[in-house]
Amino acid sequence: MDIDTLFGLQGKTALVTGGATGIGRMASEALVRAGATVLLASRKGAACVAVAEELNGLGASGRAIGFAGDVATKEGVEALVAAVGDRTDTLDILMNNAGVTWGAPLGEFPYEAWDKVMSINVAGLFHLTQALLPMLRASGSADDPARVVNVGSVMGEREMGDGVYSYAASKAAVIHLSKILAKELAGEAITVNALAPGPFVSRMTAFATQDADMRDKVGQDVPLGRVGRDEDIAGCMLFLCGRGGAYVTGAVIPVSGGINVMSGPNIFEQALH
Repeated sequence: MDIDTLFGLQGKTALVTGGATGIGRMASEALVRAGATVLLASRKGAACVAVAEELNGLGASGRAIGFAGDVATKEGVEALVAAVGDRTDTLDILMNNAGVTWGAPLGEFPYEAWDKVMSINVAGLFHLTQALLPMLRASGSADDPARVVNVGSVMGEREMGDGVYSYAASKAAVIHLSKILAKELAGEAITVNALAPGPFVSRMTAFATQDADMRDKVGQDVPLGRVGRDEDIAGCMLFLCGRGGAYVTGAVIPVSGGINVMSGPNIFEQALH
């Protein structure tokens, strides 16, 4: 059993949506370091190009290619699929990471916050995956399936609104949809798994993680005592996408520091102390 074979991705090609920032950026670096050619796409094409240049300067065995791509509309998905086809004939890994959120207090949460969030986080994810199935099918085999990794959230597992109701509901949908697709695509040598992250440093969480003091405060509410780090995402991606994860599908990995198993206080805690 060779460790490099278990977690290496030499010769593989991956697409990471929302790949320029946050969890997408963390995943992209891990994949490049493992030897993959990584296509980074997001609405901000210039940012993807810049990140690709950074990753290509690491001296890793893989490489990155950055370009614009938007999954918010049917036309955007079609354009992204065409852009992928212009850059590669094969696709071994699809990471559906692109997403948006919307926050407002209960009682003030607007109707339009649902259409925008669900269109990108759920509909865009589904239709991009569907459109790329021919490439994934061509790459997968029983011994080494093609991989789809969807980014959900611990908020899609636990009953937490935190003012982002459409986001939380969309991530619950991502997790459920991942299991459905895992069931339907297993016979076609494609695995589908999901990550359910807790707090990580990203543009989406900048309001609470932008400096060390704020990150420490957020970490105090996490059972394992800290916010997520780059290596936490990297480890999950290398497992799910390498040969070591070839027999895993329909899984939801709770990269949340234990938030996924938080519940109310122990019933008899006060009586026993």
